[in-house]
Amino acid sequence: MADTPAVPLTIEGTFVLHQIFRFARAEWRQQEVFHCNRIVQRATEALASMEEGSKDGNPNPTAIYSMIGHKGDLMFVHFRDSLEDLRRTELAIEQLELTDFLEPTHSYLSVVELGLYESTAKTYAALAEKGVAPYSPAWDAGIAEVLTRQSAAMRQRLHPEIPSAKYICFYPMDRKRGEAKNWYQVPLANRQRMMYDHGQIGRRYADSVKQIISGSIGFDDWEWAVDLFADDPLVFKKLIYEMRFDEVSAVYALFGSFYVGLRVHAKDLRQVLAGELPSNPVS
Repeated sequence: MADTPAVPLTIEGTFVLHQIFRFARAEWRQQEVFHCNRIVQRATEALASMEEGSKDGNPNPTAIYSMIGHKGDLMFVHFRDSLEDLRRTELAIEQLELTDFLEPTHSYLSVVELGLYESTAKTYAALAEKGVAPYSPAWDAGIAEVLTRQSAAMRQRLHPEIPSAKYICFYPMDRKRGEAKNWYQVPLANRQRMMYDHGQIGRRYADSVKQIISGSIGFDDWEWAVDLFADDPLVFKKLIYEMRFDEVSAVYALFGSFYVGLRVHAKDLRQVLAGELPSNPVS
């Protein structure tokens, strides 16, 4: 295995865009009521259509969150089949008059990703036993067969719906590449072991939190994006705190800013912009 690639296999699915905005409330208050009503009505109709997503194939929905804290007021999370579809969504939102009162504060681009550490080790070992040289035509064919099979088996996980949970916790993260600790120089078998142990913690929380991991290497400033969805926000703290004691996080992880929001729907937009929250925002 010493001569086999160090890169684990991955499969990718839905593209993801997070958009975070600050609402220009002072300017909004200066508008005539009828003008605000018209703006909200048009935005509500457009966002409601995005919430419904695609009727055929992958779900491709949009979700709206009222943000908690000073980092923004609204967050739109879009799941789409392609970067072109994400850009079309961006352009559609930019055409809304409401965006005259929304200041972008952050965005994040990624793609739903599943790492195949266990399959990678087995596949590399099987090909090596057959004497297949890395990156030879036979090697590439063997890898392609595995990726195709895994993509079909994991289709639902690669193209998920946005969970209907009440709260979201979104944050980006990296693996360390410093002089003392460098994740990318750790042998594949060791990384596989650590990722398995790391995943076991998440599995214990499977009944209370839904996790969607997306890769952003080459797309954005960090290497991965994590979205956690739960009806009890305390589970975010408990899960992430417990993972901090795990080797892969304690030794090799770096975390970006955390964003927490409350799920609302397009039909609730008028209330949210008026400084209120719907009584049952996720119904």
